[in-house]
Amino acid sequence: MGRREFIAGLGGATAWPFASWAQQGERVRRIGVLVPGDENDPVAKTRLSAFTQALADLGWTDGRNVRMDLRWAGSDTNRIRALAQELVGLQPDIIATSTSPATAAVLRETRTIPIVMVNVGDPVAGGFVAALDQPGGNITGFGLYVASLAGKWLDLLSEIAPGLKRAGIMFNPDTALVSIFMPSFETAARSLKVALITAPVHSDAEIETAITALGREPGGRPCRHCGCAHGRASRRSFRRRHETTYRRSIRYPSFARDSGLLSHGVDRVDNWRRAAAHVDRILRAAKPSELPRSAADQI
Repeated sequence: MGRREFIAGLGGATAWPFASWAQQGERVRRIGVLVPGDENDPVAKTRLSAFTQALADLGWTDGRNVRMDLRWAGSDTNRIRALAQELVGLQPDIIATSTSPATAAVLRETRTIPIVMVNVGDPVAGGFVAALDQPGGNITGFGLYVASLAGKWLDLLSEIAPGLKRAGIMFNPDTALVSIFMPSFETAARSLKVALITAPVHSDAEIETAITALGREPGGRPCRHCGCAHGRASRRSFRRRHETTYRRSIRYPSFARDSGLLSHGVDRVDNWRRAAAHVDRILRAAKPSELPRSAADQI
């Protein structure tokens, strides 16, 4: 998708020709954006629209005083790496990334261009920052949770499914940092006397097979891990009589609406709005390591 179509599709603020601003001598800033999924995903478009509108509210409009280089990465890890190299090669003023795989790919390519990450997993355990209070380096942004929250998902599932004996954890090992969450899952499982069943998946077909297998387990419930790169397929597959815990905000319950019984997590759309404020500060000469860190999921 070209930049002009991106602006029109999101319905953001009015785009002005670059030439009119160049004549006034204002420097046009360049923002690279690397996100998973594709331009036909309404959920992704909603998040990006929140980001561009928040930037416009702060005085940054694509086509006016900033140029937005948007790349849709899909779910192919090789494509993500290639697009990360492409964006870094454009030498933008800043790069916004979404999800851990996209953030890791960009961080491998540059340690100098400022990066604002949005909706990644545990930023410390994922190796993106040294610590929440002192991230250091060229990266800042917003995480979704810390590893200890994984046990909470199992606690909630046991509260709404009395008699729970088994819980399945579905994840894509190519993208999910499942090793980070397993200790918390295992501790909670021992406390609740629940057996854990791991279900690594790589494709739509494997998702179907995993869910069928989990459905055969007596007293079992899937506790889905959203590191799966095939979100739409998994949501379709979960439209069965399973109690399912999603780590999505109740204020933005897209998975819960599709069949998930319970939603738990931060508001991902709001994280994109908040990321715009970080981008604004950096474009005005702040360093990533100097940005405020007041919220638990803010770095």
